[in-house]
Amino acid sequence: MGKLSNIFWLGTKELHSLSRDFVLLGLMLLSFSVSIVIQAHSDIMELRNASIGIVDEDDSELSHRIARAFLPPYFKPPQAVREVDVNRLMDVGRYTFVIDMPPYFQRDVFGERHPVIQVAVDGTAMVHAGIGSGYVQQIISNEISGFLSRSEAVPAPPVNLVARIAFNPNVMTSWFMSVMGLVNNITMLAIVLSGAAVVRERERGTMDHLLAMPLTPFEIAISKALANGLVIVAAVGLSLIFVVRTLLAVPLAGSIGLFIAGLGLYLFFATSVGIFLATLVRSMPQFGLLFMIVDMPMYLLSGGYTPPESMPALLRGAMQLVPSTHLVAMAQAILYRGAGFDLVWQHFAMIAVGGLLPFGLALLRFRGVMSSTR
Repeated sequence: MGKLSNIFWLGTKELHSLSRDFVLLGLMLLSFSVSIVIQAHSDIMELRNASIGIVDEDDSELSHRIARAFLPPYFKPPQAVREVDVNRLMDVGRYTFVIDMPPYFQRDVFGERHPVIQVAVDGTAMVHAGIGSGYVQQIISNEISGFLSRSEAVPAPPVNLVARIAFNPNVMTSWFMSVMGLVNNITMLAIVLSGAAVVRERERGTMDHLLAMPLTPFEIAISKALANGLVIVAAVGLSLIFVVRTLLAVPLAGSIGLFIAGLGLYLFFATSVGIFLATLVRSMPQFGLLFMIVDMPMYLLSGGYTPPESMPALLRGAMQLVPSTHLVAMAQAILYRGAGFDLVWQHFAMIAVGGLLPFGLALLRFRGVMSSTR
């Protein structure tokens, strides 16, 4: 009971100290609100409002029909462009696509002479260029087929392919990026808050006060992990309800409580990493530099930014040992696909096991720091 009492009051001290650190409070507030909204609406991976110009050298019914087929929200209204101005307008980035329909285009289509339509694409607009080229080709093919048949219906192919997209039917990037942005910010803040708590004690000289008390390194370390983890759990729960589900209108299919339970296990790992890094440095600037080296690989390789299937086999296998990979997989399974504990228990187990090594290292280093300080 004495140890639990010490941990409780040390945790209360940590919460009180954090409430006076307005920089960290501001960082946490922005990370779980404004940052999520910005990531949801800025990392757009679908075609939206692509600029398009039309060089109509045929001026026929078919060419007009093709020009009218490019509609919002995928494309902006097409603009008529002269052939001599194409290179200049592409050079200045005025249009992402310019379609050049040659003279006698409709006549050659009827005569089956296989006319060529030139589509100039600005490759610097990477997302629009990659996705939009396929849209342009499909729209032109459909319009030509419909025009030749004198009907809007395209002749049925030998095989009818029906695509059914589950969990995100409209393939909206904001539905994916909002939750993944939240998950990535969890790792960042868990490491920063717990590490800053240790560095702050050393910079302000309050570590000496702790050493003068009948406290063990375990009690001090676990109180910092629990206090900062509790703050992050509360912030994540509020962010999921009021920012992701309400403000961004992202449907959360699964149980928020189950995700929070898994998050609690993950914070045991992330806060241990923060404490361990803090024992290696003597100031916050040094901690910030070391944090970047550790956080960036987890951010890029955990699956929230790069699909694990696209990684080399050796790297993919190595990342399976890192709890952040299982946090991302667990979040996607629970919040997107509505999975229950029976489907994600393996991720829970890997996160729990993966947190033991960082916590052990953090405790050993923390004991060494306290001993050297004495």
